[in-house]
Amino acid sequence: MHTLERKSTKRAWSQAIAQPATEFPSTELSILSGNIPQGLRGTLYRNGPARLERGGIHVGHWFDGDGAILAVNFTDAGATGVYRYVQTTGYQEEAASGTLLYGNYGMTAPGAIWNQWRRPVKNSANTSVLALPDKLLALWEGDNPYALDLQTLETRGLDNLGALDKGLPYSAHPKVDYQTKEIFNFGVSPGPNATLNVYKSDFTGKILQKAKFTVEGVPLIHDFVLAGQYLVFFAPAVRVNIWPLLFGTSPYSDSLKWHPEVGTQILVIDRENLSLVSRGQTEPWFQWHFANGYVDASGTVIVDIARYQDFQTNQYLKEVATGETHTPAKSTLTRVHLHPDTGKVTAIQELIDRHCEFPGVPQQNVGQVSRYTYMSSFRQESDISQEILNTIARFDHQTETFTEADLGENCYCSEPIYVQDAQNQEQSWLVTVVYDGNSDSSEVWVFDSDRLDEPPVCKLGLPSVIPPSFHGTWKPN
Repeated sequence: MHTLERKSTKRAWSQAIAQPATEFPSTELSILSGNIPQGLRGTLYRNGPARLERGGIHVGHWFDGDGAILAVNFTDAGATGVYRYVQTTGYQEEAASGTLLYGNYGMTAPGAIWNQWRRPVKNSANTSVLALPDKLLALWEGDNPYALDLQTLETRGLDNLGALDKGLPYSAHPKVDYQTKEIFNFGVSPGPNATLNVYKSDFTGKILQKAKFTVEGVPLIHDFVLAGQYLVFFAPAVRVNIWPLLFGTSPYSDSLKWHPEVGTQILVIDRENLSLVSRGQTEPWFQWHFANGYVDASGTVIVDIARYQDFQTNQYLKEVATGETHTPAKSTLTRVHLHPDTGKVTAIQELIDRHCEFPGVPQQNVGQVSRYTYMSSFRQESDISQEILNTIARFDHQTETFTEADLGENCYCSEPIYVQDAQNQEQSWLVTVVYDGNSDSSEVWVFDSDRLDEPPVCKLGLPSVIPPSFHGTWKPN
């Protein structure tokens, strides 16, 4: 008697996470096509989960993977790359034992349930990076950041930025005002009602000011936005069932529930003194990421987000870790109009009906009006329930046009990073890391930001496969 085997529907991207990523030391990168622009001088840093298995045990969610940092430095002599795991305490202990020891976003720690509450959750340091003058921060929103050497990526250890208590969260989405050099960030501390901790730092990362606000229930707040003189938080209609989490019977991901009846909660905070300006409430949606915010001529706060209709995205991202997805989760670039003094939403408009994730604007436009929003998306013909992000795009708010790159079939991009040309203020570039599933290799692609629908101006080969990553940044030389 023969049993019927279900045919695998794994796509080419699954090869990129099939094995733990391989580190490499500082290596000169070969130019595969084109030339490195003369005005592209600086370092690209990217962070993402690079190890999803240890000792035959697989993590429970894509968010659980150990973080690894890619640095690509562009100089007059060419480009060099370095790729290293963040040597967190948890990573080192698990490497020594040869197995997974800790719980995380999507998994409880191995072992008896009654002992779960005594075990800390592992800081994976896998979500984003913040490049400071003398160090690189590897960010993970549940704990203090890890500091690394800017050149070698050697891990220095946890960094409290001069003011963080041990274990106090510092989110993966700081906002930098490139005019004032101020850095704003937050962290959510769980409890019967959550505490929203808000931080203001100088350009070195040192925290100068802190404030605390109570948030109803325990919402999932992953990101926020700087909009002129305001910091704006949208707490989506997702709540944590805290007791299974505290007793260790359920991981964080499984404790998150969609509650559309509570709507989206809004907090508007004054950036100068970190005081609460208003609280509001509006219809339910979910967003991981904000694109940007600003205050228009009428005093209305304009906030652009990558908006999901519900919380299906969490299940989709859980499935990514298995190498095979089947849950559709579409997000669109959406504009929210908000009265800052009352927290009242006056309008919500979908800007374009194409999938949008990892949206962003040029660094100099953060908190101000920006003509362009850049994002990752799906090719038009993609089955978004089975693929991962496979194109980068630009939305022109002035002409309302959407321009996308053609990466080719079975090629998968990271979030596009905008780079201002160092020699010509009229020129800018988009840099992305591409996994080519046809050749099972990774490359760095540089596009002219005004000619995104043309082939990249340069492609660089990387020594080993870089798994799909979350967030990155650019540090000029």
